[in-house]
Parts: sequence; structure tokens; C-alpha cells
Amino acid sequence: MGILYGISVGTGDPELMTLKGLRLLKQSPVVAFPAGVRGNPGLAEQIVSAWLQPHQTHLPLHFPYVQDESVLTQAWQAAADRVWTYLQQGDVAFACEGDISFYSTFTYLAQTLQATHPEVMIQTVPGICSPMAAASALGIPLTVRRQRLVVLPALYTVSDLEAALSQADVLVLMKVSSVYEKVWAILQQHQLLQHSHVVVRATQPNQQIYSDLRDRPHLDLPYFSLLVVQVHP
Repeated sequence: MGILYGISVGTGDPELMTLKGLRLLKQSPVVAFPAGVRGNPGLAEQIVSAWLQPHQTHLPLHFPYVQDESVLTQAWQAAADRVWTYLQQGDVAFACEGDISFYSTFTYLAQTLQATHPEVMIQTVPGICSPMAAASALGIPLTVRRQRLVVLPALYTVSDLEAALSQADVLVLMKVSSVYEKVWAILQQHQLLQHSHVVVRATQPNQQIYSDLRDRPHLDLPYFSLLVVQVHP
């Protein structure tokens, strides 16, 4: 039986992958990754495409962008079944954008495999996640000294955001695109807009940065957008 390697491939720049991740990616006979939407390659596939070899099997796995738990569970099981077929013949490397342990699709795949096949062998390779990449793009430290960092993953309620602002010195809001205007209004109330930054597609060729959001109550943001708030700069 092969080993399932969860490989962090970073946020977009292919050079941000670790040497260990690259080595395992190159030597695995099968390379899996989340499938893109509407037939387009997903981000992880785009990142690793330059390193893939013709003899390797490319295995796109479908993970739908929905909230329905039953639909998600079925998709995770289907992906696990496909990967298990290949694992019985050799190693499989799963390339995942960001860091493999930070809100990662790989977690669901690995947990599903472990539930149905306890004997499965899994190893992970850490990498760079989007808050770190965003801080680098902004040219600022994400935290210093005793600053407290709070990360909210998505779908923030007013109470969640207010609680986070009361606890954090630095606040990172992931997947902010769908709630940006609501978040902007709350940050305005707290007079934090001048200390807030939106980073779109961090480290990718089409990266965009918006800093000092006081005159930006409306932004048309894509999925890969996050907001960094320096609550106590």
C-alpha cells in the first residue's frame, strides 16, 4: 500500500513550495488536487503544473462549494474512494493550496479515508497559508511582541466580529468577499478602516492590494480575498 502525502503548495507563487513538498510531488506516481470550476484548472493544479511529469497520473477530485452537509459528505466519500483505489497500487500526492492544516480541503479527504480505511498511511508537508502571504504582500509583520492574532474563517455575524475585535490586536477575515460591505460598516463604527487592508490573490500574478479602506465601502472581490485589520497597530 502507498502513502497519501498531503502537500502544501502555498498561495499562488510556485516558488513558495517547500523543497520537501516538491520532492514528494515529483516522485509520486499519482498527483491529486481539487478540481477547478467549469472545467478550468483549480489553484493548486495551476501552482504545481510546471512540475508535473507526463508519466504521472493527474487526479482531479471534486469538492463542491456548498454548505449542504450531506452533499459535502458524499463528495468527500467519492474522493476518498478514488484515492483509495490508487493507494493500493502506490503513493498519492495531494496538492492543496495554502497550508495543509489551515482550513484545508485535504483534512476532509484524510478524515474520510481514515474512517473507512483505518490502515491508511498519511503524511503531511506544511507550507505557507494566506494570512502569512498577505502580510508579506503588504510588507508588514502579521504580529509583533505580544499581539494577539484572531482568524475568522468565513460567514461572520455581527456578534462574531464584535467579539473578535474586542479580543484581537490583529484580525484576519478569510473569504471576505460575500460580506465585505457589512464588515466595512462595522470597521467604520470602530474607526479601523484606515488600519485595514484587503489582499486579493496573495502572491499570484494578478495580486491586488487595497489599504486604508475609508473611501472603499464597495469592492467587487473574488473568492480568494482576505482582510487584515490592525486593531491595535
